[in-house]
Amino acid sequence: PRLRHRLGLPADTSLAYDAALETAVRAFQRRHGLPVDGILGPRTQAALAVPVAVRVEQLRANLERARWLLRDLDGRFVLVNIPDQSVELIEDGRVAWRSLAAVGKPLRQTPSLRARLTYLVFNPTWTVPEVILEREIIPGMRADRTTLAQRHLRLIDREGREAPADSVDWARVDARRFPYLVRMDPGPENPLGRVKFMLPNDHQVYLHDTPGKALFDRSRRAASSGCIRLEDPLGLAERLLEGQAVPSLPRANGEDDASLAACTSASAVWTRAVIDCVVLAGETATVSLRRPLPVVVLYLTAWQDEEGAAQFRDDLYGRDAPLLEALGLRHTAAD
Repeated sequence: PRLRHRLGLPADTSLAYDAALETAVRAFQRRHGLPVDGILGPRTQAALAVPVAVRVEQLRANLERARWLLRDLDGRFVLVNIPDQSVELIEDGRVAWRSLAAVGKPLRQTPSLRARLTYLVFNPTWTVPEVILEREIIPGMRADRTTLAQRHLRLIDREGREAPADSVDWARVDARRFPYLVRMDPGPENPLGRVKFMLPNDHQVYLHDTPGKALFDRSRRAASSGCIRLEDPLGLAERLLEGQAVPSLPRANGEDDASLAACTSASAVWTRAVIDCVVLAGETATVSLRRPLPVVVLYLTAWQDEEGAAQFRDDLYGRDAPLLEALGLRHTAAD
């Protein structure tokens, strides 16, 4: 009976967990980003126990966030919602495409930002970040000189040429002054997957594919080092390139590649078939967007969905309380 009352169902003293009650629980779970299984597990019980006053404060915090970054947007933009772990393409106020996403770990948080998506890279190479170089690659090479080869990594000098691993004094080298890039070629093990979406910004955050698709079977996907991984990246590429003319695609080294030429000669405009062909060719190909568009990476723990219902999410990084405290201080000062 208490659960029925909490979910706004007609009063009933029955102790049966019937179909109507299960439907209401599933609707509640859907509105709170929980696994929609109709089971009153610990996370569902915790969400049910949150007082209305706390939800009102959540709405207040997120209205403030929306003021920061959701202004002056045209009819088409990409919205990354960090707590919802999702990415949407918005067209004329409607969701035209949606994908599950994985975001930064609590120790490597995805920042809120606004930038412009200007180009895509199919079959990207991956350059090892300094933090991974320091924590994994250099210690690994000190212990085992085959670490680079085992992880399919290459040393690249400043002229873009491959250098032998034994050209580095691994016992003395420092990650912050490392004279080479450590790079992985395109392939099934590349952490960036088959495509990355570039939105130049000071945080060096972008959207990309991932070979770790099992991650998207989880409801909690705070697993990256700050960038946003997509479950359906080729679907986004298809939408962004739709109707755009297919240019001649050079290889990364500037030389034409016969397999890419075969892909791009099959159609005058980008289609999913052309995208799949380019991906299958395995060569790095950079494609500028004819219509660059804004990307808003926002931390929304509460918002109104397209049906007008309030949606709530867990405060993944614990950002609501400090913001509400700051709003309270500002309000007191204004008084």
